[in-house]
Amino acid sequence: MTRYDTFVEDGTVYVGSADGPIEVAPLSAVVDAVGGPAWTITYSDAEKARHPEMNVDDEGLVVDVVDMLNAMTHGERFVATLAAHPTTVPEEDTISPRAGLFVGKLLENLENGVS
Repeated sequence: MTRYDTFVEDGTVYVGSADGPIEVAPLSAVVDAVGGPAWTITYSDAEKARHPEMNVDDEGLVVDVVDMLNAMTHGERFVATLAAHPTTVPEEDTISPRAGLFVGKLLENLENGVS
């Protein structure tokens, strides 16, 4: 299965594709959307109680958002969906639908790790 890299060039986030790079959004907009340049791993008391066997040794570890972003790869299906989303920022939003989809995946990876 083909995987496509994420990369930053001249302050813009891109995802590779079979047809060439897909522009996602300015890096600053992506970083702002996840709450800043660093992500601290935390586990709620409810999560710990629900999953007592869960390894929480990484709690408190600070992850660099840009490092995580650069470590992300994407399957063909996600890339096709990303490319189909508009890049125009709606009046009532701060990021485009394409950037929103990407940020959602980035947040998932920050919360759960890159698999």
